[in-house]
Amino acid sequence: MISRPLALRLLAFAALVALIGLAFWSQSAAFASTGNLRSLMRHMSVQGLAALGLTFVIVVRHFDLSFPGVASMGAMTLGWLIAAGMPLPVAIGGGLAVGLAFGLVNGFAVARLGLPDIVTTIGTGGLAIGFSYFYSNGTSISQNFFMSGILDLNDRKIAGLDMPFAILMGAALVGAILLHASRLGAGFYATGQNTVSARFSGVPTRRLIVVAFALSGIMACLAITLLVASSGAANVTAGNQLLMPAFAAVYLGAALFGRPSIGATLAGTLLMSMMLNGFTLLAIPYYYSDAIVSTVLITAIAIFDPRVSALLRRGAPRRKGEPV
Repeated sequence: MISRPLALRLLAFAALVALIGLAFWSQSAAFASTGNLRSLMRHMSVQGLAALGLTFVIVVRHFDLSFPGVASMGAMTLGWLIAAGMPLPVAIGGGLAVGLAFGLVNGFAVARLGLPDIVTTIGTGGLAIGFSYFYSNGTSISQNFFMSGILDLNDRKIAGLDMPFAILMGAALVGAILLHASRLGAGFYATGQNTVSARFSGVPTRRLIVVAFALSGIMACLAITLLVASSGAANVTAGNQLLMPAFAAVYLGAALFGRPSIGATLAGTLLMSMMLNGFTLLAIPYYYSDAIVSTVLITAIAIFDPRVSALLRRGAPRRKGEPV
């Protein structure tokens, strides 16, 4: 049975979706067309996969700023393997292995060596971008793409759903089981709430932080695989468009539903994808949409950050008889 607070949050989310949808539909009837909705779901699939991986890092109260660079290297690795004539599963596996490797490096550096997460992930992200240039000196790779079958990832359907969206839903289901229906998920949340207490309670906090970063890297490279399948080429700037929407989706969802979760991230991704899709449909310049996404991110962080909430509570007028 759904609790009353959750029901109110779901109603607020539904109202936001309806409000955003009506606003764009009033400006362009094409927003509600079947073709545009399919385009929106494809866009949501790419951003959503990156955001799902980032969710695990946010749950353990860390940051990963490397995943756009890691995704770019994953894209170039995928493209290079396809151009070399490797079977598609091997090429995709190679791209995902890049995400796993960098995720493990990030997790080990943060959890085991105690390095600051922001500085560490900026460094590893820059390293990944640098390695990306080794494949083709920075030029895009598209050789053998039409023969490899990579484009089918964007064109095929599974159970009536476009494959990118079906992949997102499958990943979300696995993520929900892992984070919300297992002891491992409880350990992730315990690690984020109080790492010291969780460690003394027997939770393998360091190991879980490593796993969280590894999942972030893998999911970023899975997301970029779908983007490569959509564009028909791999390039070193492929991951640049993942950073802001992914963070905004996770924090917006957490602000709406009270904490980061798989469902909250999907909700935040839907809202962000609707806005970005609507801006594109109305031919709004990219710098305006980037400014709006940045504003949403800052607002969501302010709402979600417990220090801001505590500050607002201290600043609110106390009712008569309420303790100080």
